[in-house]
Amino acid sequence: MTADRVAYYPGCSLEATGKEYDLSTRAVCAALGLELAELEDWSCCGATSAHNLDHLLSVALPARNIALAQGMGLDLAVPCAACYSRLKKADYLLQSDANMRKHIEDTAEFKYQGSSKVMSLVETLISMVGLERIAGKVTRQLNGLPVVCYYGCLLVRPPEVAGFDRVEHPMVIDQLMEALGARPLTWSYKTECCGASLVLTNANVVKGLVGRIVEAAREAGATAIVTACPLCQSNLEMRQPKNKQAVPALYFTELMGLAMGLDGAAGWLNKHLIEPVNLLNQISVGC
Repeated sequence: MTADRVAYYPGCSLEATGKEYDLSTRAVCAALGLELAELEDWSCCGATSAHNLDHLLSVALPARNIALAQGMGLDLAVPCAACYSRLKKADYLLQSDANMRKHIEDTAEFKYQGSSKVMSLVETLISMVGLERIAGKVTRQLNGLPVVCYYGCLLVRPPEVAGFDRVEHPMVIDQLMEALGARPLTWSYKTECCGASLVLTNANVVKGLVGRIVEAAREAGATAIVTACPLCQSNLEMRQPKNKQAVPALYFTELMGLAMGLDGAAGWLNKHLIEPVNLLNQISVGC
């Protein structure tokens, strides 16, 4: 595969509620010399409802996007954790289940070659750019900004599909934050579920889950929660208890852009429901 070019699947959330994730991703990758070639005519991966309604459709939808990347001859970077989970599961079934592969190929109308690796955006940056190169682009150290890294469920589970570094205690986003000069804190909620799309049918359950996550972040001494999932980010900001000090939830790419001194960082941060700019300025991490 081309060393500094990768197919890019933004997914639905990054076109709407996670727009700041998309903007910061594109800016950071451009600054690092990694070309994002957005899939032409990409389509919804089916998250989060398709797998509850039609199993074949739930894998054929993401497989169509894998087919597009395969046609480009590129590996595939997926920023949204939910999209990544669906595309990774489809790729896993295409590789491991010959009968299902035939059904998927017939439905999505392509021949699977297994030539395009499906990667989370975190994995893409670590494997194709590297922590040393990222650290070398830092122009504004984050001055030991105390953060907790929240991976959630879908980047790391199921382990036989995701293949993440450590299922219960992943570290790659922590290592990335260290490369930026931030101080990732130890805490026990980094892979706990936020409730995800259950917020649409039972918001009270999600409020309880988010409340425990945010309280654990406060107890750890975090100034912010760092995530890689637009659904997690939305839940963490929208469903926090209202009677306590709010903790902003930032995309890891936003902090990368901030540390790299990229134009546009203030615009990304201003899109948040919990305003983080004043907080960052208080610790000399201005925009």
